[in-house]
Amino acid sequence: MFMGEYNHTIDAKGRLIVPSKFREALGDTFVVTKGLDGCLFVYDNDEWQAFEEKLKSLPITNKEARQFARFFLAGAAEVEVDKQGRILVPNILREFAQISKDVVLIGVASRIEIWSKERFEGIGAFEDMDEIAEHMAELGLGI
Repeated sequence: MFMGEYNHTIDAKGRLIVPSKFREALGDTFVVTKGLDGCLFVYDNDEWQAFEEKLKSLPITNKEARQFARFFLAGAAEVEVDKQGRILVPNILREFAQISKDVVLIGVASRIEIWSKERFEGIGAFEDMDEIAEHMAELGLGI
């Protein structure tokens, strides 16, 4: 399970240091793809394969299912960790997430999210937590 929040920078070539705690669980290669809310999702190979299987099981006759699969698969890239613990984030993904310099990596259970620091702070990620907690309780996740 991934958890925690880490602040890093991405260099001009698009290289990003992955925190060692995350690298240990991810291995030497893993998948980065477009995520929801304007961030990037990072999956280890096992989680990615499970996600791919779910996408493949969606009915091809359903337009939303096709768009959903297209969104995640077209932008997906397998990345490899170099000797300095960095990955090269493809330009298309950096543009999508509006990542230019300051980056926030957060662990979210089965995946990691990579955010532009500006965008992460701009979404007010934790401002409405009381109201959100009420809705989660309605879904059976009471704390």
